[in-house]
Amino acid sequence: MTSRRVVIALGGNAMTGPDGSATPGAQRAALGEAAAHIADVVAAGVDVVLTHGNGPQVGNLLVKNELAAHEVPPVPLDWNVAQTQATIGFTLADELDAALQVRGLPQRTAGLITRTLVDADDPHFAEPSKPVGRYLPREQADRFVSLGQIWEDRGEKGWRRVVASPEPLAVVDSAAVHALVAAGFVVVCAGGGGVPVIDDGVDGHALRGVEAVIDKDLTAAILARDVDADTLVIATDVPNVMIDFGTPSQRPLGRVTVAEMRELAAAGQFARGSMGPKVEAALRFLSHGGRRAVITSLEHIADAVSGDDVGTVVTNS
Repeated sequence: MTSRRVVIALGGNAMTGPDGSATPGAQRAALGEAAAHIADVVAAGVDVVLTHGNGPQVGNLLVKNELAAHEVPPVPLDWNVAQTQATIGFTLADELDAALQVRGLPQRTAGLITRTLVDADDPHFAEPSKPVGRYLPREQADRFVSLGQIWEDRGEKGWRRVVASPEPLAVVDSAAVHALVAAGFVVVCAGGGGVPVIDDGVDGHALRGVEAVIDKDLTAAILARDVDADTLVIATDVPNVMIDFGTPSQRPLGRVTVAEMRELAAAGQFARGSMGPKVEAALRFLSHGGRRAVITSLEHIADAVSGDDVGTVVTNS
């Protein structure tokens, strides 16, 4: 059955060149290719909300922070997330508007800087473990440690910054996303999992950005629930989730129930740093009323929205 409203979570491969290049030209070309596939979904009469990763882009900004630290103070990580949301958002809007216009479609794209609420007492803040940015020699890393950042010795490669990756609790701006979709816009939002904010309880309700990064797919599951999407599509760089990955018995996973997927996850089939969060996001979405979730490659997203014979399709039954 064709979906009515879909949230599409774009992976990092949708925003970099084939060789991983993150130059402005490579990013625009990659987003142009992604826009063509997304426009095909819109052409099928489906409401579309887009979210995306931002790892390479935040990494680039962190390098700029490091190189310019002797001239200007480094900006906090929540600012980096907001800046990359804006850059990717307007670029994707330009590319997608062009793709929609070529197809003679009336819809246009809106980009929204989006905040995601996390718990100030989330245990991940006490033990930051998410690596970000590049490796540096200890003497260079010490400069940023003196500014309050946490860096870890990663052996021969050098030292690398680690930050908290707390659980997303709510998409603060989901009502605005819902209103834009209802008005006919394709919406780009919650990039990089959203700008992480906490409610510090001052003056009744005050939000404040924090130094953290949030998994984009886990935020996408909340976003899909909030905008009443029936389908969540997680676009990655492979057409299917693989079982027994990296072994002679590896095989693609097609249609699967929530119960079956939970059993596979419990058996350790999905790596924590790669496919694990995508599978968890699919399961969370379905546990909160979603109809179906699909994990597949970018070039297959239009088919993934319209049918159940592409990618890894997770349903409740």
